Amino acid sequence: MNMKDFGMTKAEVEETAKKYLNEQFPRFDFIAEKAKGMYIYDEEGNAYLDFLGGIAVNAAGHCNERVSKYVKQQIDEMVHSSNYCYTLPQIMLAKLICETIKMDKIQFQNSGAEANEAAIKLARKYGVDNFGPERFKIVTALNSFHGRTLGTLAATGQPDSAIQKGFAPLVEGFKYAEFNNLEAFKEAATDDVIAIMVEPVQGEGGVYPADKDFLVGLRKLCDEKNMLLIFDEVQTGWGRTGDIMGYMTYGVKPDIITMAKAMGGGMPIGAMCSTEKIMNTFGPGAHGTTFGGNPVCCAAAYAQIEELLEKKLPENAKETGAYFRERAKELPHVKEIRGIGQITGIEFDVPIANELKYTCAEKKYLLMTAVRPAVVRLVPPLIATKEDCDKAIEIMKETIVEITESK
Repeated sequence: MNMKDFGMTKAEVEETAKKYLNEQFPRFDFIAEKAKGMYIYDEEGNAYLDFLGGIAVNAAGHCNERVSKYVKQQIDEMVHSSNYCYTLPQIMLAKLICETIKMDKIQFQNSGAEANEAAIKLARKYGVDNFGPERFKIVTALNSFHGRTLGTLAATGQPDSAIQKGFAPLVEGFKYAEFNNLEAFKEAATDDVIAIMVEPVQGEGGVYPADKDFLVGLRKLCDEKNMLLIFDEVQTGWGRTGDIMGYMTYGVKPDIITMAKAMGGGMPIGAMCSTEKIMNTFGPGAHGTTFGGNPVCCAAAYAQIEELLEKKLPENAKETGAYFRERAKELPHVKEIRGIGQITGIEFDVPIANELKYTCAEKKYLLMTAVRPAVVRLVPPLIATKEDCDKAIEIMKETIVEITESK
């Protein structure tokens, strides 16, 4: 729906938003009315090249035809039932995901934070059921991000940050260790620890890919100490790293894996997968959801995953992501470029990330930042071409010069 449908001007829309919305982020100065492929269109029809990707969500592009078709068909048949009923979209999506990522069982959620919350609960209950009530702690990485519920907030390894400030006392049972430091995790893995939870690539923390030896070492450590290895693949899953899942890029399989973002084609859905033995810890009543596995969301996810697999979008992400990072070396004031597949972090030698985000938006190019003031994060749809990358780099180059020379 657009402004004409409501008979409003842009000024009236903004005034209404300011009056009623409790804002999460400072907004761009336009109203997003349509989107297709790599572009979002504003109220005047201007096209914005989207390297923000709905915050790593629109992997197959905006309004992908297959996703739209499946959603429209399902809406006409049934919007919601409940998890007391079998629904084919949910069952067929469960089969598609489990067979594709080589896991036994799946439990659907509504978001990435809920998927991580479910993984935390599963690990805790597994520890208590199998080893006793003292075995419930989880080690996560410093600089990580796992969500904004009270549980996932406590799991997020950013003590004293703005993310955690004001929410004390945090949920107990979490310990933090330095990312990519295997010895630090070994030291933290005391007898009361049941699981280690990490992102294969720290996204919100500034785009820091894990070292392969680090993840291999965590797998060995968990096996030796009867701990569970949890991968938070909310952002890295479904093609972002250049493989179907991030764990496949590293060749290290976790015991529990979480996902959301790219799996839903823009619809709100998340999931947690594990082995049958571990998942059996969640008997009836242990964990549930009203909307998780909603048939419309599952139809969208089924279409999205089909599209990713059939169009070989992970492979495209690997190629175009590497190309983008090579081109990014041309940008002024670059301190470091980090990334894998189509997730890239560019750290500058001056703290211009936030200003760059909003100034690029004025030039019809969208990107996002990380928690660090000098880092921008690029997570475009996986359909991005080299031509899209070229255009993005040229806009960034021009904007960086404008910002730094004006100071």
